[in-house]
Amino acid sequence: METKKKYILTDETLECYGHTLHRIKAVSSFDNVKGGDLGGWIESEENLSHSGNAWVYGDTRVYGDAWVCGNARVYGNARVYGDAWVYGNAWVYGDTRVYGDAWVCGNARVCGNARVYGDARVYGNARVYGDARVYGNAWVYGDTKISSDNDHCGFDCFGSANRHTHAYRMKSGGVEITCGCFRGGLDEFAQKVKETHAGTIYEKQYNAIIELIKIKFGIKRSV
Repeated sequence: METKKKYILTDETLECYGHTLHRIKAVSSFDNVKGGDLGGWIESEENLSHSGNAWVYGDTRVYGDAWVCGNARVYGNARVYGDAWVYGNAWVYGDTRVYGDAWVCGNARVCGNARVYGDARVYGNARVYGDARVYGNAWVYGDTKISSDNDHCGFDCFGSANRHTHAYRMKSGGVEITCGCFRGGLDEFAQKVKETHAGTIYEKQYNAIIELIKIKFGIKRSV
């Protein structure tokens, strides 16, 4: 049986990096969406399921304009709102919420009760699911697998540029660090800190973060 449509693509369009996006309009009421409500922007009906309560929110006093394009899929009860972007081959489903200035792209998957918000980025082959929260300036990518907040942690306003330092567990069982332009393992990060900040207060700050990360993930601490 053909699924009843819950929205239409309006004639209101915008161009985004070579993609033509259409504003959506609800034609029936569901969840907290009322028939006639304008939503955010999608490239085609392939981007947003007509089943479930999934929705891409538009410009209201509560929600900003969210964008979904490319081969991205939003379905289930997932919600994308704020100024969030979902694109590439990314999937957002389950009871997931993606909002703020967050990005989900590449082959990333965000599902379950996960939340991605703030200026967070989830991309590559990363997986964020369960009750995990990825937010602030956190970047999660590669072969990451975050099922709960036990699998990652972050530190704001440290170092010479007051950057966000994020650590997360890899599918391989190791731990990866992102900090500014740096991405790599703990040993690589420690070496980079030594090369860049030797003898400064920033070296002390980052070394303290490294030790906390080791405690968080049960890694043998430095003697």
